[in-house]
Amino acid sequence: MSYRHTKIIAATLVVVCCMLASACGRESSSSDSSTAKKTLRVALIGPQSGQLASLGDWDSKGVTLAAREINAKGGAGGLKIQITRMDDQGDPTTGGNLARKAVGQGFNVVFGSSSSTISLAMLPILTAAKIPQITSGQADALTQQGSAFIFLDSPTSTTYDATLASYAIDKLGKKRIAMISNNGAYGKGEHDAFRAQLKKAGLKPVADKVVTPDQKEMSGPLSQIRSAHPDALFIGAEEVESGLIVKQARSLGIDATIIEGAPAGTPQFLDTAGQQAAEGTIVSSPYLSNDLNSATTAFASAYKKAYGETAELHGAKAYDGMQVVAKAVGTLNGKVTNEAIAQAMHRISYDGLLGHFQYNDKGVALFKTRIGIIKNGKVEAVGDAA
Repeated sequence: MSYRHTKIIAATLVVVCCMLASACGRESSSSDSSTAKKTLRVALIGPQSGQLASLGDWDSKGVTLAAREINAKGGAGGLKIQITRMDDQGDPTTGGNLARKAVGQGFNVVFGSSSSTISLAMLPILTAAKIPQITSGQADALTQQGSAFIFLDSPTSTTYDATLASYAIDKLGKKRIAMISNNGAYGKGEHDAFRAQLKKAGLKPVADKVVTPDQKEMSGPLSQIRSAHPDALFIGAEEVESGLIVKQARSLGIDATIIEGAPAGTPQFLDTAGQQAAEGTIVSSPYLSNDLNSATTAFASAYKKAYGETAELHGAKAYDGMQVVAKAVGTLNGKVTNEAIAQAMHRISYDGLLGHFQYNDKGVALFKTRIGIIKNGKVEAVGDAA
């Protein structure tokens, strides 16, 4: 073969290779388009064990029910929602480690935790990674971190307790109000928010006792509260501890009206306190009943069918939270990034089970609760609470 022929063949090979490379490049681009993101990966971080396990279970059921309904209708903006559940064991360190795991494994959204304390531990990790975090926690501290990636699926402690204090003082005429709360993030948030409302009304608590979140025996602080002769007892603690406080308070002869936020409206509180001890408890909550309207009735029916249980606040707000995420993703026209989801959540409006969602720059969307009273083991809305 001549030198001239060799050069022609070499040149031809170069051209062919270039054409093939160009074709491969176009094929890769087309392939990338056809295999574009098809799932929305959601990490559901919450307690599956320990004293707070019921909270994690309610959150899981609400989020999962919403995801099933959304997926059945084609997904969130065409993306199927894929949920991975992780157990934070009610522990902030574990919660933080799971948040890092969610970052490392490329999740798009994190639900969690059910606890304000654990959510606070997770928040800086998820914020740094620009992953939107939807939490059932309600401590005001969650909204004070300057994060654009935190979203509460219920009102803050300030909203719960402003409604509660107004009703107890103005409607019930309570003036000798005692307080007992725990020193976790939720309990501290409740304590500070309610005490601030008392100050606005020109009142000081006749007793103000603080316990630890896992404390089971409260006879010491409750005995001191009994000596103050309160006409109302405010509780700032999670469901199980609140129930124990009420049960022990009644056994010590404290007959003050129990007043509390969302935990007092749950089955866990009633089961722990006992129906007789819980009777007459005043509850501040955005979701008092499954019979509020046609949407809550439909939700409760679907929840009962899926789980064989009666729906309550935590399941309802987790359901709302997942619906908000899906609505936000649906506005992105397929251009889905974690940061874009967070930005979209700040823009959208949604009429949910708990009320109208419109997030402000602090991650709060709901600003109203209602008053209920426990009668015969059930929470009934108080008609003249406003």
